[in-house]
Amino acid sequence: MTYLSRIRINPLRAGSRKLLSNPRAMHGAVMGGIPGAHDSERVLWRLDADDPHRPHLYVLTRSKPDWTHVIEQAGWPAAEGEHAAIRDYAPLLAQIAIGREFAFRLTASPVQNTQSPHTPTPAQAARIAANTDQKRVRGFRLGHRTATAQLDWFLSRTERWGFDIPASRTDPPAPGLEQPMPADPRSAPDRESGPGNPDPLREVRITARNRHSFEKNGKGPSVTFRSATFEGRLRVTDPALFTARLLGGIGPSKAYGCGLLTLAPLPGRKG
Repeated sequence: MTYLSRIRINPLRAGSRKLLSNPRAMHGAVMGGIPGAHDSERVLWRLDADDPHRPHLYVLTRSKPDWTHVIEQAGWPAAEGEHAAIRDYAPLLAQIAIGREFAFRLTASPVQNTQSPHTPTPAQAARIAANTDQKRVRGFRLGHRTATAQLDWFLSRTERWGFDIPASRTDPPAPGLEQPMPADPRSAPDRESGPGNPDPLREVRITARNRHSFEKNGKGPSVTFRSATFEGRLRVTDPALFTARLLGGIGPSKAYGCGLLTLAPLPGRKG
C-alpha cells in the first residue's frame, strides 16, 4: 500500500517555526509519523506554502502514517476540519496510461556535476588541491542558480522520467508582435514555434525558487542546496518509468523536501 497525506500547518505556533525553517527538522517530524520507519522505506515530502498563513505538508509513504504528533506540535489540534487527510494512492496509480495528461507540481533540487567549480568552497578547493597527481576525481554536485538553468534541467530530463511537457495551447501572435523570450521564464509570454522561434513554450512554469542552508546535526558544517517548484501540465509517455518516479521521487535532496511529484485532474476534466 502507498498513502498520500496532506497535513495542515499553523505557522504561528512555536513548534511549527522550526519545522518550517529547517528541512532537517521537518524530515525528523515526517519520519516520526511512520511506525518502525527505517532507511529502506522511501518517504517523500513537500512543504507547500503558497498561502504563508496556511501552509500544507504533503507526504508519500508506503506504510499508513499517524500525524498526531505533527498536529499537536504544529497544527490546529482543537480546531474543526480535517487536520490530516490520508488517502490511498492506488486509485491514482490505476489512472496512469500512455497519453494521459495531468496537472502537476514538483519541488526539486536541479543540480549539475562539474570537475572545476567557478567559485569553489573551502572544502572543494582543498579537495582540488589535494589531487596532486591530476587524476580524474568524482565531480562536484552544484545547484543550478538561475531560473533558466533550472527549467532547462527539468525539461531535458522528462523523457527519462516517463513523461513530456506539451507545447503551450495558445494562438500564434499576429505578424510583428512576436516577443523575445526573457531571461527569467517565470515572466515569459506565451509563444508558439515558428520562424525565428523554433522552440514552443511548454506548459510549465517555476512558481518558487529558494536557497536552503541549515546545520545537519546542530553543529559542524551546514547543508546548503537550492530548490525550484515546477507547475504545469504533463503527458505520460512511459507508465512504468512514470510510476517509478511518482513512488521513488525526482532528483536529489529527497530527505529535505524535494522530489515529490503530485498530480491533479486538469481543469474541466473529471478523474
